[in-house]
Amino acid sequence: MELDHHAEELASALGVDKEEVKSDLQNLLQYSVPLDEAKQSVRRKHGGSSSSSDAPPSAKRIADIEPDDGNVSVTVRVLTVGTRSIVYQGESQTIHEGKLADGSGTISYTAWQDFGFEPGDSVTIGNAGVREWDGKPELNIGAASTVAVESEPVETAYDDQIGGDADLIDLQAGDRGRVVETRVLEVESRTIDGRDGETSILSGVLADETGRLPFTDWAPRPDLKEGASLRLSDVYVREFRGVPQVNLSEFTTVEVLDDPVEVSDSAPRLKIGEAVAAGGVFDVELLGNVLEVRDGSGLIERCSECSRVLQNGQCRQHGDVDGEDDMRVKAILDDGTGTVTAILDRDLTEAVYGGTMEDAMTQAREAMDKEVVADDIADTLVGREYRVRGNLSVDEYGANLEADEFEETDDDPAERAAALLTEVGA
Repeated sequence: MELDHHAEELASALGVDKEEVKSDLQNLLQYSVPLDEAKQSVRRKHGGSSSSSDAPPSAKRIADIEPDDGNVSVTVRVLTVGTRSIVYQGESQTIHEGKLADGSGTISYTAWQDFGFEPGDSVTIGNAGVREWDGKPELNIGAASTVAVESEPVETAYDDQIGGDADLIDLQAGDRGRVVETRVLEVESRTIDGRDGETSILSGVLADETGRLPFTDWAPRPDLKEGASLRLSDVYVREFRGVPQVNLSEFTTVEVLDDPVEVSDSAPRLKIGEAVAAGGVFDVELLGNVLEVRDGSGLIERCSECSRVLQNGQCRQHGDVDGEDDMRVKAILDDGTGTVTAILDRDLTEAVYGGTMEDAMTQAREAMDKEVVADDIADTLVGREYRVRGNLSVDEYGANLEADEFEETDDDPAERAAALLTEVGA
C-alpha cells in the first residue's frame, strides 16, 4: 500500500491534515521504524488509538465505546445536527456536529463533511474514529467513514432530545445543535480582535422561565435587541468564565416570536453542593450560614490599570502602582452539602457594614488599623444565615459566587427542619 494511501486513511480517521500525517510517517520511516509502528506512533501523537488503522471497525454500543478504541461501527438515532465553521490547519472549514443515541447511551460526534443525516434519522455509521474530548469519547466521522440509513428506527430513551429543543437551565458546555426559545434581557455591541482582525459581535443575557445565560452572536443580527422574544436554532454552548454561554454562529437561524417568552424574576435555588458539582451556574440562588469572613475583606486597594487587588501596594501584573480605594467581602457560606465563597462588591459591602466607604476609612484612621472594618463585618455576618444570588464559577482554587443580592434570611428554621424530615420520610 502506498504511503499516500496510509496517510489518507490515518488523516480521515484522526481528522487531521493529510500532509502533516504523511510528513510524520516519512520522518519515522527514514529511521527504519516499521510501518505499523510508525502508524501507531502517529495515531498517538494526534490523540487517537495506538491500534492499527488496518483493523476492521468493530460494532459497538455507545456505552461500550472507550477513548482508546480505534475505529468503530455504530447503529444510532441522530438527536441533534449543528453546523459551524472553524479554522483548521490555517484554513476555514465547515463541520457538522451534535449528539447520537442508542439504547445504551449518548455520544457527541464531529463530521468533517455533510453526510446528509437529520435529527430523528436512524443510521449505521461505519469506520468512525474515536477520540477523547473533554474526558469523554467522541466519534470522529471522516472521509473514510460510511453512513447508511436504517429502515427501522433505533429505540432509545432519549427521543425527547431529538431536534435539540432545550430550556436554558438544561444547557451544558459542549452542547451543539441546540434550539432555545428565549427573551433578550441585555445586549451590547463590542469590537474584539478576532481570527480575521477586528470583529464586531453582540453579547448580553438571554432568559426564559428556567433561568438566564450569557450569549455571544458572532454574526450580529438586528433581531437580537433588548426585549425581543426569539427562537434560536442551531446554537452551541461553550464555557466562559466558569459558566455555560450560548453562542450563535453564522449558521444559526433567528425567528422572531409573536408571543413573548415568559421570564422568571427569580433565580433557581440550588443546594451549594449541587451548584458546585455543576461546575458553574449563571444566575443562581444559594442559602447558607456564614462560617468565616476571609482575609482580603473590608477596605482594599485596586490597581488603577487592571482593577486587581493590591498586595502590599503591589499589583502582580503592573508592579508598584497608585491604588484606588474599594470595599469588598469574601464570605464563606456552608449549607451542609458544600461551601462557596460569596464575593460582595462595594455597594453590598456598604450595606452589610452599615455605612459608606468614607465612614469605614474614618474608622480605620481613628483605630490606625484597616482590619477593624473587616472585624466589624465579620461580627455582623458570622453565624447567621444568608440568601445570596449571583454567578457561580468553579476552578482549581475553589467555588466563588459574584453576588448581586445578599440578605439575611427570615425563614423559620423549625419549619424548614420539619419540611426536611417530611422529604426524607417520603
